[in-house]
Amino acid sequence: MQAQLKLNEISKDSCYLPGTHREKGRTIQLTPQNSASRNLHYGRIRIEAGEPAIEFSCATHETGLICLKGEAVVSVGNDEFTLRQYDALYIPRDSHVKVSTERGCDLAEISAPVEKAYPLQFVAFEDVRKDPALHFVAGKPPTERDLNILLGKNVEAGRIMAGVTFSSDGNWTSFPPHEHQDMLEEAYLYIDMPDPQGGIQMVYTDAKDPELMQVVREGDVVVMPKGYHPNVAAPGSSINFLWMMAANREGVDRQFGVVNVQPEYAEGGSGLEASQK
Repeated sequence: MQAQLKLNEISKDSCYLPGTHREKGRTIQLTPQNSASRNLHYGRIRIEAGEPAIEFSCATHETGLICLKGEAVVSVGNDEFTLRQYDALYIPRDSHVKVSTERGCDLAEISAPVEKAYPLQFVAFEDVRKDPALHFVAGKPPTERDLNILLGKNVEAGRIMAGVTFSSDGNWTSFPPHEHQDMLEEAYLYIDMPDPQGGIQMVYTDAKDPELMQVVREGDVVVMPKGYHPNVAAPGSSINFLWMMAANREGVDRQFGVVNVQPEYAEGGSGLEASQK
């Protein structure tokens, strides 16, 4: 009963993980065992220049690696890929992975359990930026943001999706507020927000009584198991984040941009329509 209640809980204890970027090596930060997530797992792989490679098995999880800083060489079986900032690699379940670096690297690791094995695929950020269905500006000031889909319909997968969003100075993002709990859970990892930059993340089912209003900074993570989830950058700051999603039902629910907009704001659409091209 306690586990079931946790699935539906929005609280600081179940939905906020501070400073997930600080530890070196491979760390798993977010799991269904320590948060309100159902299938979504998130971790970090940080290797300094001169440090040895890190190897691990994906087991039953499909995995996405996204390079946040530096440069990494990732080997999956006999295949090898070089990941630079915001490049992504989709790795099928039952794979053995080796991550090495000469200059140092910082990778986000996103995963979820799946039944099927989907193809290994590399996604270059520069290619994403050229595709108007994967890269577009959503909203207008003061809700304007630059949205980039790294692991979406461009990748065959079972549950996971991911991308990076960059706000304009002091703007709101994820606005108009939307939710997608019947299909997807989500988490935001805040990136490229050096001190003193920060913002406020909300997660709520009732706008008049929000369950979570959290100050967020570089390396923090907020989980959205359900509810609307707009955020706003402090003046002089941008609020930038790696968004990561896991579909409730493998394959069927893995759809980006299919959302329910908060009724008070629904008339103008979601702002995500470009992703449906």
